[in-house]
Amino acid sequence: MKIVCGLIITLTLLSCGGRSAHLQEGGDSIPFKYATLPSIVKYDGYTVVTLANPWKEGKALHTYVLVPSNAPLPVHLPKGTVIRTPLKRAVVFTTVHCALLMELGCRDKIAGVADLKYIKIPWIQRQAAKGRIADCGDGMSPMIEKIIDLRPDAILLSPFENSGGYGKLEEIDIPLVECAEYMEVSPLARAEWMRFYGLLFGCQKKADKLFEKVDKNYCDLQQKAQEAGEGRSVLIDKQVGSVWYVPGGQSTIGQMVKDASGRYPWADDDHSGSLSMPFERVLEEAFDTEVWMFRYDSDKPMTFDDLLAEKEGYKEFRAFETREVYGCNVRTSLFYEESPFHPDRLLSDFIQIFHPNIKGLPPLHYYKKLPQQ
Repeated sequence: MKIVCGLIITLTLLSCGGRSAHLQEGGDSIPFKYATLPSIVKYDGYTVVTLANPWKEGKALHTYVLVPSNAPLPVHLPKGTVIRTPLKRAVVFTTVHCALLMELGCRDKIAGVADLKYIKIPWIQRQAAKGRIADCGDGMSPMIEKIIDLRPDAILLSPFENSGGYGKLEEIDIPLVECAEYMEVSPLARAEWMRFYGLLFGCQKKADKLFEKVDKNYCDLQQKAQEAGEGRSVLIDKQVGSVWYVPGGQSTIGQMVKDASGRYPWADDDHSGSLSMPFERVLEEAFDTEVWMFRYDSDKPMTFDDLLAEKEGYKEFRAFETREVYGCNVRTSLFYEESPFHPDRLLSDFIQIFHPNIKGLPPLHYYKKLPQQ
């Protein structure tokens, strides 16, 4: 009976893809130092990339099977979206990934973009104006026919919780690369995803080297902040409409404040996203912070009068009264393009603002002190 049961189990495994499971044995894992969502294992003839679902613990967001384009497709492959690498033509939906591909020397592989008006990279704007990079329309409702005509090897886009899928994009048989690095819980974990993109575009060594540099810079800065001791307290961002979205204590910004040895009113909060609060609640918990840092989008620098025109109550904050207010104009800076994959540059800003006595750091990259009035 035991022999018969053993034979049945063996046959069942073979009929359910047991051979594919066997092919996966002995793969070489590519370790990640910080990133928690991607898992990459190289096998003979292909590489399996599994992205963990950041919204459903224990579930996979997507599995990719990368096969070199100059090799025949293996007969037995594990389940997953097959992508031929390196990618030669891609449609990119986000400005941050366009910027990374530019830095990795892959700008010629950007065949099309979505939300062109939000991509502040001059070269891409010029190429789009000349018709060399296709404008594929709004990222939420892209022009499917135009994307099909481009014949891209893949589409890079950002997934969202409860988005309901990607509509017709899922029907055109073009691999969708779900760029979920923004859901990582630390700045370096988010930045380390560049190693995955380097693997996709055939520049793995260059991406690894770039990340090593970012990692070293970040850790050196963090050490400098720790040696300086406790820094100033900070309030982040400002009210939007009727709500003030403050970064959660476990968000990438919350982590960066900690790495810069700053003091943050919501440091003990366990949320990795933002907290939505009414103005009165923020004022109650953060009225006495020494520094106020916020982002804004304008064709001119923000002033204290502009802040008061938005909301008279801002004058109740200590940082407003002492004029220790720093703004980041996302229209004129490359904050969104650079900071996700260069958190060292943003950390440098944080450290200089929290520790004004530290010398020898480069000028502020993104934040500027509001002019005195």
